[in-house]
Amino acid sequence: MRAILTALLAFAAGVLLMLALPRTPDRTTPLPAPAPSATASASSTLPGDGNPVPGGDNQNADWPEQAPSPEQVLYDQPQQVRRALAALTPRVPGRPNLYLLAFAGDGSEDVFRNEAEYAAQLFTRRFGPSAHALVLENNPDTLAKRPLASWSNLESALDGLAKAMKPEEDILLLYLTTHGSEDHYLLVDMDPLPLDQIGTDDLAGILGQRPFKWKVVVVNACYSGGFVPALRSPGTLVLTAARSDRSSFGCGNDSDATYFGRAWLVDALNRTGDFIDAYRQASGEITQWERKDHLLPSEPQIDVGAGIADRLAAWRRNLTPGPALPFQPPRPQRTAAAASK
Repeated sequence: MRAILTALLAFAAGVLLMLALPRTPDRTTPLPAPAPSATASASSTLPGDGNPVPGGDNQNADWPEQAPSPEQVLYDQPQQVRRALAALTPRVPGRPNLYLLAFAGDGSEDVFRNEAEYAAQLFTRRFGPSAHALVLENNPDTLAKRPLASWSNLESALDGLAKAMKPEEDILLLYLTTHGSEDHYLLVDMDPLPLDQIGTDDLAGILGQRPFKWKVVVVNACYSGGFVPALRSPGTLVLTAARSDRSSFGCGNDSDATYFGRAWLVDALNRTGDFIDAYRQASGEITQWERKDHLLPSEPQIDVGAGIADRLAAWRRNLTPGPALPFQPPRPQRTAAAASK
């Protein structure tokens, strides 16, 4: 009897000790103020754009029957990233090179995939051999073809790019396109996969831990101006689709490109290779569209860090831009599992 009582007392003490110990937070811990994610109800909306957030009773509707299973997709991610890095074109010696990393975060709308893939085509075809591109995207049609747009893959891809390029000489261009929330989180979703959301400090921390001296960071999302303070630094150009308290426009399944993506990527960068001049052209074009549609102005933002304009000019000095690249988004190919029911 004494032995049993002793064992019970030891067990109880152990439980109390575990409860008393402080927990070490990590990024699998629920975020303090997350953007709506796959755990939101199907009737939820992302603030500002009125578009449904994936999840709830419809959580597997976008998973195509012909795709690998969710577990297989997650298991394959390290190899997918390695393949994408291995496919980069060789660095051109003797001059600055530019490395584009496009990140399409929301798998429920093709508009983000369209922009990420077009950006990769535009830079490598129009801006010549010193421009290189890698795409991370969440989309039902490319689950077996491209690495997911996830926090982990973003870090792995940046680590790989840091080895492929010369971080003290070359320019990193990070183009993020997805939904954004009023508390400045980017939606990262490929339902039903458990993907972490990315906030302002998260993104700044990810970039700050890596050796890139020259950066262009484009955040194409609602409320994306909230990312400017955390990303502001010497050697960094920050462009956003809206100010910190405004929506941007053009997302949704009835659109092929967002307002900012069409204005900056498709229109302006097919006229100029100067990213800052392209931003000015795009801002004017967006203002015209918003006035025509009677929309509250999104007011895109720009922050030019010390030295980055000169570094971009040095990259352009060796360019002979090719012809304008038509925007021809792919048509969806998937057959969702729910469609057959």
